[in-house]
Amino acid sequence: QSPAKRKAKLKPARSKARKSGPPEQEEMWHNKKEEDRNPEPFKFMPSRVPGPTFNKTASWSPLSLFQLFFSVPVVQTIIQNTNANAARRKAAGVKFQWTDLTVKDFYVFLAIIVFTGLVSVHHRADYWKREWPYNFHFPQEYMSRNRFEAIVWSLHLSNLKDDEENKKKRNTPQYDRLFKIKPLYDQIVNACKANFQPYENICIDERMVASKARISVKQCMKAKPTKRGYKLFVLADSASGYTWNFSVYTGKSESSISHGLSYSAVLDLLPFSLLGRGYTLYLDHFYTSPVLFQYLHKNCFGCCGTIKKTQSDFPRTEKNDFPKRAERGDMRWIRKDEVLFVKWIETREITMCSTVHRAFSGKTVQRRVKEAGAWSAKQIPVPDAVLDYNKNMHGVDLSDALIGYYSVQQKTKKWYKTFFYHFVDIAIVNSFILHKEICRSQGQEPVTQKKFWEHLAVEMLSFAVGSAPAAPSPTLTCMPRYYGSDATQSRRYCRRCLDAGIPRVKTPIYCRACNVPLCLTSKKNCFERWHDNRSDSDELSHGTHLV
Repeated sequence: QSPAKRKAKLKPARSKARKSGPPEQEEMWHNKKEEDRNPEPFKFMPSRVPGPTFNKTASWSPLSLFQLFFSVPVVQTIIQNTNANAARRKAAGVKFQWTDLTVKDFYVFLAIIVFTGLVSVHHRADYWKREWPYNFHFPQEYMSRNRFEAIVWSLHLSNLKDDEENKKKRNTPQYDRLFKIKPLYDQIVNACKANFQPYENICIDERMVASKARISVKQCMKAKPTKRGYKLFVLADSASGYTWNFSVYTGKSESSISHGLSYSAVLDLLPFSLLGRGYTLYLDHFYTSPVLFQYLHKNCFGCCGTIKKTQSDFPRTEKNDFPKRAERGDMRWIRKDEVLFVKWIETREITMCSTVHRAFSGKTVQRRVKEAGAWSAKQIPVPDAVLDYNKNMHGVDLSDALIGYYSVQQKTKKWYKTFFYHFVDIAIVNSFILHKEICRSQGQEPVTQKKFWEHLAVEMLSFAVGSAPAAPSPTLTCMPRYYGSDATQSRRYCRRCLDAGIPRVKTPIYCRACNVPLCLTSKKNCFERWHDNRSDSDELSHGTHLV
């Protein structure tokens, strides 16, 4: 037989086989009365015991917790690179007074910026004013304004030679946009992951660091309270708000092309080997996708998040969907393998996606409802996914709030300095959260965030004094000396008169130990009063009070 006749004989047989097969079941939405299966939960098996990873029974001061993030090598690197940058600026002809930055100077500098987070003034120079109401004892007794500004101008985080090598790679794939912050950036991220193990529920969200700098890394997010600045993807512990991992968004990369930016951003923040298994991850609609949820489910991670109805994998069926006027509390659900899709009517329609929840277990929430012209409290049904999402999604928001209460952020034209201040904020807030975890484990009451900042500034000053080189011996005593050979030569403004608001009072006498010009006459003895006040305020000068 010819091939054409053989095909003709086979056609009826194939058609008959199609008709005899079972018809495909069309997907449809289920209501809350229809039972959904309860997904089998993963066993929570973290790689380390959740909470602080160090010895919680030891005594941890605010400064010792802060130094877990700003360790000795980190501080030494910043000091070396800042000194090198100051030398380069001096060689370029920039005129400013500079002596090499030391550990003492750096910790006094840190104490000052912590102080600025506690006490706000309109201009930074007001911290050094001697007139009321700005007559602060600190910071003028520890560091002059010119010295502080010189450190701010010269502050540098990366190696200068490596900077130049990176600049040569501009407009090539090897160019690193974040190179100027890389040394501190990598150290802070590693320290955040090393010193804390998240509890069972974690979340990922964006964080905006405000900036007006003109740089391509800056983003605009109109839905955020801070609309313009640098965007960070942050993984935080849902219970405590601890910033466990974060990455700075610099634009599209090769890793984000295949599955999208949201997919790669989530996986970049989830080192499975370091976290362990059995975690539940909460996301908003920017990150949620069934493809991501299925991949994480295979890696023993549960997921829950809001989802857009325009998502490619969201069910498109209208069978058994909401009526035109759905009641508040009404819901619909569809399960596809391990992924559950839920729609719920509150004041508007809310859509959720989850791999760890059943559709509805009978739980309710109380809402105020207007019926017959009167407001009353009413219990309305709510999906389990919505309740857990509202409870566990705000870890990053909690961290942002703690940073917003007190922040060391300063105005600057350099983008990498903005990140330096933000990294200090992360270190302080994470240190405060560790402090609360330690106190909870020991059955003690933690101090407030404000008190924690105050104690940290005090300890930074004490550490700075202790790290200063020993004074040469013999120690000079406080004795009056002339600037010149007698009282008629080389007169200078009296320091005590200047502090009291009496300008242009000159004196030829100074204290040889304090190196401060002071009046010493039969009618006016500023020398004695100055030293009496200094001895009375020894406790203040050692940092127990900052104002």
